[in-house]
Amino acid sequence: MKKYKVGVVGATGMVGQRFVTILENHPWFDVTVLAASPRSAGKTYKEAVGARWAMTTPMPKNLEDVIVLDAVNNVNEIAAAVDFIFCAVDMKKDEIRELEYAYAKAECPVVSNNSAHRGTSDVPMVVPELNANHTEIIPMQRKRLGTKRGFVAVKSNCSLQSYVPALYPLMEYGIERVLVCTYQAISGAGKTFERWPEMVDNVIPYIGGEEEKSEQEPLKIFGKVEGDVIVNATKPAFTAQCIRVPVSDGHTAAVFVEFKNKPSKEEILEKWANYRGDAYKYNLPSAPKQFLNYFVEDNMPQAKLHRGLENGMAISLGRLREDTQYDYKFVGLSHNTLRGAAGGAVLLAELLCAQGYID
Repeated sequence: MKKYKVGVVGATGMVGQRFVTILENHPWFDVTVLAASPRSAGKTYKEAVGARWAMTTPMPKNLEDVIVLDAVNNVNEIAAAVDFIFCAVDMKKDEIRELEYAYAKAECPVVSNNSAHRGTSDVPMVVPELNANHTEIIPMQRKRLGTKRGFVAVKSNCSLQSYVPALYPLMEYGIERVLVCTYQAISGAGKTFERWPEMVDNVIPYIGGEEEKSEQEPLKIFGKVEGDVIVNATKPAFTAQCIRVPVSDGHTAAVFVEFKNKPSKEEILEKWANYRGDAYKYNLPSAPKQFLNYFVEDNMPQAKLHRGLENGMAISLGRLREDTQYDYKFVGLSHNTLRGAAGGAVLLAELLCAQGYID
């Protein structure tokens, strides 16, 4: 596999910081460009981030003195210097859409952590182990944009990783309804306890826009490519409640499921244990060896113990049991800034390279 030159656009934020730490020793990708807002442009990366470095590992030494470029005003310069970019900017949605299209039209593929294009019908929103075939829409998107190389691909919302991967292998039983309550870590808001002391010993029962994403985005993942668009699935019916909890990293989900053809508990556990998605055949370096991991103990999984499973890229499940209102209920856990954000985007980029969409 060739080495790809990569840019991180939005490099000074928490997700951008996570990107540069994940990519420090990546076997396929070398970070050669860092970009951020105009207020950071022209500074070294170390100067631009300053005291806002939020990772537990140090800033990569080779990036400390890299001059940060202007993500908005240096699009053509950045696009010419890299094979593709990761986008993790903090801007208004319409501004993000415009910016990502600008990079794509400059013939630079965009792998986005942002939500702005998740609802765009010819932009694939991919969890590589689940719907890797949705990348088939890319030629149609390129035709619409008038590009040869450029396109936009996105990862889904971070909270989805804690429950959608567990549901996907069970679709053959006809999932009718899903109720999910997510308990989301503060890093999902780009915060640490030092920067958000109000979250210590506290729970906030509202996260703006999160419930809508949690209910709508799974239907795109469960959908299929038809012609020049991705058509969303019509089932299952999702309802979600999303709560911010005082946990540094790791989103937990309490999930209730109703089936058209109710499987046995043993059938569900077998599906989880043996599930392998299409992405496995590509031997992607960031992919977990065991995607879905079930814990039999009643008090598992736990964020502090299991969020780092397989470098934070595995999904942890537990407490599968029958329910009085739905058929089954269970608990899921995923690392929100690894599997749910930067790590999921890196895995998607690996898939796109392996499939030949990024040359």
